[in-house]
Parts: sequence; C-alpha cells; structure tokens
Amino acid sequence: MTVPQIIFLATAAVTLIAALMVVTVPRLVHAGLWLILALGGIAVLFILLENGFLAVVQVAIYIDAIAILIIIAVMLTRAVMSDTDPQINRMWLASALASLIIMAGLLVIVSQAPDASRGPLVDAEVGLDALGRALVDVDGFILPFEVASVLLVAALVGSIMVAMTPTRGD
Repeated sequence: MTVPQIIFLATAAVTLIAALMVVTVPRLVHAGLWLILALGGIAVLFILLENGFLAVVQVAIYIDAIAILIIIAVMLTRAVMSDTDPQINRMWLASALASLIIMAGLLVIVSQAPDASRGPLVDAEVGLDALGRALVDVDGFILPFEVASVLLVAALVGSIMVAMTPTRGD
C-alpha cells in the first residue's frame, strides 16, 4: 500500500466513526464537536483528491458554521451540559428505514456515474472559473445564493430572539 492509500483509509475510518458518534452521543455539544471532526475528515479527503478549493470551502464554511451552530445550541438550550435524555425516540425505526432508502438511492446514482479513472471531465481551472462566474452571474445562481444567505441571517436572528429571556420590566 502507498502512503496516500494509508492516509485515505485512516481518514475514512476516523470520519465514519465521527459521523456515527454524531448521531449516537446524548449531548448536543458533543455531537457538534464530533461533526467538526467528521467534516475535517472530509476536508482531508478533498486534499487527497487534489481539490484544494473544496477543502478550503469545507473548512471555511462547514466547520466554521458548526462552531456557530454550537453557540446557538448553547444559547437555545440552557441545560445542554446536563441533558442526558436518550436520543432514541419512537420514530427511530422509520428514520432508519428512510436513511437506508436514501443510501440505496445514492448508491444507485453513484454506480451510474461515469468512470473517474479516465481523468477529470473538466479542467480544474476551467471548472473553478465557471463555478465562480455562475455564482455571481445574473443568469446563474446568484438568486439562490442570496436567498440562502438571507435565510441563514434570518435563522440566526430568530434563534437569538428565541434565546432571549424577557426581563420583568418589559
């Protein structure tokens, strides 16, 4: 085995264990920390695939967003560190079944994907340039991009409003 293969296997194992821990740990803050580790593993996999842009996006957007998610979770749940209620409820079987159906669908989609061993379908520089232009082009994805940013700001303001406790004088 080569060094990149060993790094890949180790990173994949850590990422899978961290993803499993996200859905099994009883505390919300701990689940957020495991999610940061899982997303960090995905960033390492992007680096192994020689896609530095997606690795930076993974770190800059997703991992930073999880840190904000933890802050909001702490704001919204006052007893987050002492909450040890079980995470399994009566809908766990339906959730597991839905997850298996989605996983089967994704496996079907991946199995029908073109063979990646032939090389990239698009040159990396051309693809990155096209992505950048599509995000700011009026005919591209600027509207969904802006709607998503407004939605995230609205969710942040809403969570702050929910977390605020009214004072006696109000």
